[in-house]
Amino acid sequence: MKPQLSITINGQACSVPPGINVAAALALHGVEVTRVAVNGSPRAPLCGMGICQECRVNIDGRPHQLACQTLCIEGIQIVTGDHA
Repeated sequence: MKPQLSITINGQACSVPPGINVAAALALHGVEVTRVAVNGSPRAPLCGMGICQECRVNIDGRPHQLACQTLCIEGIQIVTGDHA
């Protein structure tokens, strides 16, 4: 069995396999909304290349980080728009 990384998503402790990006970790744990647009509509990862920027989340206290371009590391704390 491969070792797992311990991460936190919206205050919940989670485990993910090494090498996974934040967008995939969110999907793995059923988190569909990454941010909320100014009109209140929920947004989610779309392109997976960092171009659309729909996957912006708060990572370790830094806002507007691209979930699809950020690899999970041990202890990373992710907050999505509906919990920020």
